Amino acid sequence: MNPRVALARRVPPTHRRTSPARRRTAGLLALTALLGVLAVAGIMIGTRSLSPAAVFDALAHAVGCAGGPFRCPAENTAAEIVRGLRLPRTALAAVTGAALGIAGALIQGYTRNPLADAGLLGLNAGAAFLAALSIYLFGFTAPEQYIWFAFAGALLAGLVVFGAASTGRASPLALVLAGSAVAAFLQAMTNAVVLLDGTTLDTYRFWVVGAVSGRDASVFWQVLPFLAVGIALAALSGPTLNLLSLGDEVARGLGVHLGRGRAVGLAAIVLLCGAATAAVGPIAFLGLVVPHIARVWTGPDYRWLIPYSGVLGALSLLLADIVGRVVARPGEVQVGVMLAALGAPFFLVMVRRRRLAAL
Repeated sequence: MNPRVALARRVPPTHRRTSPARRRTAGLLALTALLGVLAVAGIMIGTRSLSPAAVFDALAHAVGCAGGPFRCPAENTAAEIVRGLRLPRTALAAVTGAALGIAGALIQGYTRNPLADAGLLGLNAGAAFLAALSIYLFGFTAPEQYIWFAFAGALLAGLVVFGAASTGRASPLALVLAGSAVAAFLQAMTNAVVLLDGTTLDTYRFWVVGAVSGRDASVFWQVLPFLAVGIALAALSGPTLNLLSLGDEVARGLGVHLGRGRAVGLAAIVLLCGAATAAVGPIAFLGLVVPHIARVWTGPDYRWLIPYSGVLGALSLLLADIVGRVVARPGEVQVGVMLAALGAPFFLVMVRRRRLAAL
């Protein structure tokens, strides 16, 4: 008997080949571990670099502090930098990156458009319009002052788009057309507002480029509840998206309530995009690229694509933030600019190698 055949008979079938679920679980755990490493690097690296021992000491003293790690009194300069500046910044970059990655996967799934992102549904334009309007009317200058207006703008834009598309049963084509129309109108209104006043334009242009610098812990805590609810709704949308990808008629035949399923998914998109955009500005490129990278590992299964997109989104935004601090010392390049500079060549390489999955 052939030795290879005899060996194959002795080895149990479950040990001959790693199952797809095991490979995906291992990959997700590896990416999560890499995210932890990048988070630590994000706390260490900056205008003033800190040693791992100084970072560990600052975080260890914050454990059990009554005010929490963000509000614990600093015992030295290193602790003040870690807990007052870099820890909130790193946490905000991680959660908003995860939110934008997940939202991108959901938007591409519900619109069945591989080029879709938050800008396609008018969410970024809605956030930008009310942010600019609040700056002009009330003289706001800090992100924590106009964050709620930006979130409300994204929410209202999402409701208008979904309401306009619902007349056509919220079909993918209707969503895209309604979102494009709303985005064009709101962008024109935003341009009109910022051109009325130079001070408004100065404040607005720092927000619209996309940045995690200059945000304190209050911004993180303000958006965290909305992001948590949005991620939970996104997780519930995975099985529904798998069935919708087979076509509306097939999904309806398998028991999917099309209106309810799309409403849950769009609610998740609005919460994730609205809160993340309000906090760090419109970073649309992340939601476009990350789902395509995730599909290399997960394929079309949204039960895996959603968590992979979240982890990869957090990794991408953290990496862009760290590189932006290093390349322009003692200044820095904002994450919106750096993410496009790093991501565009990588995305072009994927296109050249035809690694993009069709929806």
